Amino acid sequence: MTLDADQQAEIDAARAETRETGRATVPGLEAVLFQPFPVLDHGFVRVVDYMGDDSSIVQAARVSYGRGTRKVSEDAGLINYLMRHRHTSPFEMAEIKLHVKLPIFVARQWIRHRTASVNEYSARYSVLDREVYIPAAGHVAAQARDNKQGRAGALDETEAAEVLDILRADARRCHDDYEHMLNQDADGAPLDPARSGVARELARINLTLNTYPQWYWKVDLHNFMHFLALRAHPHAQYEIRAYARTLLDILDRWVPVTAAAFREHRLDGAHLSATALDVVRRLLAGDTVTREDSGLGRREWNELMAVLYPHDGSDA
Repeated sequence: MTLDADQQAEIDAARAETRETGRATVPGLEAVLFQPFPVLDHGFVRVVDYMGDDSSIVQAARVSYGRGTRKVSEDAGLINYLMRHRHTSPFEMAEIKLHVKLPIFVARQWIRHRTASVNEYSARYSVLDREVYIPAAGHVAAQARDNKQGRAGALDETEAAEVLDILRADARRCHDDYEHMLNQDADGAPLDPARSGVARELARINLTLNTYPQWYWKVDLHNFMHFLALRAHPHAQYEIRAYARTLLDILDRWVPVTAAAFREHRLDGAHLSATALDVVRRLLAGDTVTREDSGLGRREWNELMAVLYPHDGSDA
């Protein structure tokens, strides 16, 4: 990821400006406000603004008039209780606004999280940069046989190189055609003064899904963590997990007590169905339980075994 001189100057000016406020601020987040966190080859995430901190969640839960005199340990206990029992509304009282640059195919997954406000860079108004996502060779993998939406092992070096050549060539050709239809080069100069060029809203439609748009994304803390619970999961696509890892770092900086509770009770925890819980009880009682007599389907059985015996594989 690279920033041009104008973009860096804009960030520096924003960081240099100081404002007095009586509201809650977080030193760990203030330290990185406006700064881009690189993701993938050309993407980034920037914190543009936020409202609230850990104490805001406690204040909302207690409907108190201020920070109060309770100990930090008591606040942490309440936050853990709220997280454990899924009392979500206090977490909705804190919000964050991010500036994200991401490939179109990642944006399509991201936008499935509908409980947020989004404003995207308009390719009807502006011209998109010649920046596309090209995966590292190690991430060029075959289709998984047991998961219709996942990857299996990496392709061999020759096959991976062929795939990467195709991706680069297609992206280059499509962007060349995009500029040709616009009748302008990367600097905005006309390619042919005798032609007027196609409208931007039409020229954009042949661009590849690895093109990088940008957007502002504003979301409350509850839905931010719901996004992370799904997109930081090992089953999520690698590219959106790369963004989720960056967002987890931002969560740690913003609300460290809530972030620890989130990892404890959701991200690194497990939710069991009634039938799966019965299997656990039977195992604790010393019974021998097989998949066939467990009442679970193969996928749920394998998921349960992965939770109970993480180093053993499935069908334990």
